Amino acid sequence: MAYPPAIFVSIASYRDPELIPTLKDMIKHASAPHGLHIAVCWQDEEDFSVFIDAGFTVSGVAGAQDVRFFHFAGASVTVISRHYLTSEGACWARHLSETCYQQEPYFLQIDSHCRFIRGWDQQMIALLESLKTISPLPILSAYPPGYRPGEDEITGRQSSVNRMIFREFTREGIPMAGSHAFTATAPERGSYLAGGFIFAPGRFVRDVPNDPLIFFAGEEIAMSVRAFTQGYDVYHPHIPLLWHYYRRAECAKIWQDHNDEARQQGTIPRAWWERDRLSKQRICTLLGLNDDAQEVAAPYGHGHQRTLRQFEYQTGLHLRLRAVQPAVTGDEKRAYFAVPPASDAEWLAAFTLWHHQKVTLSLPVSTGPGPGYEFFRLSVYDRDNRLLFTCRLPPSDGAPGKDPSATSLSIRFSTPPCCYPQTLRLCGWQPGAGWGELTEHPW
Repeated sequence: MAYPPAIFVSIASYRDPELIPTLKDMIKHASAPHGLHIAVCWQDEEDFSVFIDAGFTVSGVAGAQDVRFFHFAGASVTVISRHYLTSEGACWARHLSETCYQQEPYFLQIDSHCRFIRGWDQQMIALLESLKTISPLPILSAYPPGYRPGEDEITGRQSSVNRMIFREFTREGIPMAGSHAFTATAPERGSYLAGGFIFAPGRFVRDVPNDPLIFFAGEEIAMSVRAFTQGYDVYHPHIPLLWHYYRRAECAKIWQDHNDEARQQGTIPRAWWERDRLSKQRICTLLGLNDDAQEVAAPYGHGHQRTLRQFEYQTGLHLRLRAVQPAVTGDEKRAYFAVPPASDAEWLAAFTLWHHQKVTLSLPVSTGPGPGYEFFRLSVYDRDNRLLFTCRLPPSDGAPGKDPSATSLSIRFSTPPCCYPQTLRLCGWQPGAGWGELTEHPW
C-alpha cells in the first residue's frame, strides 16, 4: 500500500557540486524514504543528465521541460531548473521550491550541502511532536555542526550543537545571528531561525513562505520576525540531526557570477549588489527601521498573533536604536527572555548600545629627540564632544622602525542608548616631551 509523503523538503541549489551527494545521503539515511517529497530549485547549466548519471529515474516532465520529476530509492524528487544567470537570489529559489508543496504534514528547509544522521526523519518528527506539549507551533532550527566533503568526511564531522545568538547590527541596522555551543538534555528555546535548517509543521510553508524579493543577507531575521508574529516558537536541537558544509571557498557563488561586468555585457539584468540593496530596504521596512509608513504586504509581512515589539522583548533587542541588553552580548549570550518586562520604560532602561568598527590608521612617528612615542591614546567622541570610549595602544603598535601607514584596529565598546560615536582622536605620548600632535578621523 502506498502512503502519501510525510515530509516536504525544500532545497535551493546554486551551481553546487554537493547537491547530488546531499540528496543521496538524505534519502539513504531516512527511515522512510518513500515519505519524502523533495523539491529542488536547481540553478545551474540546465543539463539534467547529472541526475540521470547519478541513478535518478525520470517519472515525468512539466513546464516546457524545465521541471523534471524523479524517483530515487523510494523518494520523490522534483527539480525546477533555472539557468544560474537568471537567478534572483536564495529566497527567490526557496520560493520556487515551495510552489511544489502538496499539504505534507511536515516541512524541512535545508541548503544543498548537507549530511544526515541515520533516521533523521523519525528523529525530527519525534522531537517536533514532543515540543507540542509546551508550544502549539514549534520549529526546530539552528546552524548545524559542520562537515567537509572528502576522504575524512565522516571522521571530521563536528559533534557539538549550537544555539543561535545575536552577533551584530549591519550598517543598515539589520541584526545578524551567530552561534554558541551548548549542551542540554532537550531542545533549547530560542528566537532566531537559520535559513539552512528549518523543520516545522507543513503549514509553515503557507504561513511564512519565503519572500522572493529578499536576496540573501537578512533573510534569517526576516523569517524569524515573521514566524514569531505568526505564533511560532523556535527551538534549537540538543543533538546533531544533520551537518552543513560551511565556507565552500572552492564553490561558485552568485555574487561572483552576477557582477558589474556581467550586467554591462547584458548577461544579467541586475548585479547582485543591486538586488541586495533593494532586499535590505525591504527587510528594514519589515523591521520598522524606515521612517515611512510602508508595510510589507501579505503574505510576506507580519502575522497577527504577536507583535514586533513582543519580538524585541523576547530577544533583548531594540531594533530602531540598534541596541541590545547586556545579557545579549555578555558571557551568557542570551537570545531568549521568557518573561516580558513590566513596562516599556523598564525595558528601555535595560539597554546598551554596542559599537564595533574596524579602522586603519596612520600612527605618527616622533621626529623629536628621545626614544619616540611610548604609547598612543585612542579616544572616541560623540557629536556633542562627549567622550564615549578611550584606550591605550601598546608601544609596539607605533614603535620606531615599523611601518605606521596601515595599522589595523578592531574597536568595540558599549554606550547607553542614543549615544553614537562620531569622531576618533589619536595622540602619542613621548617621555620628556609630553603629548604629540593630535590627529582626528571620522568614525
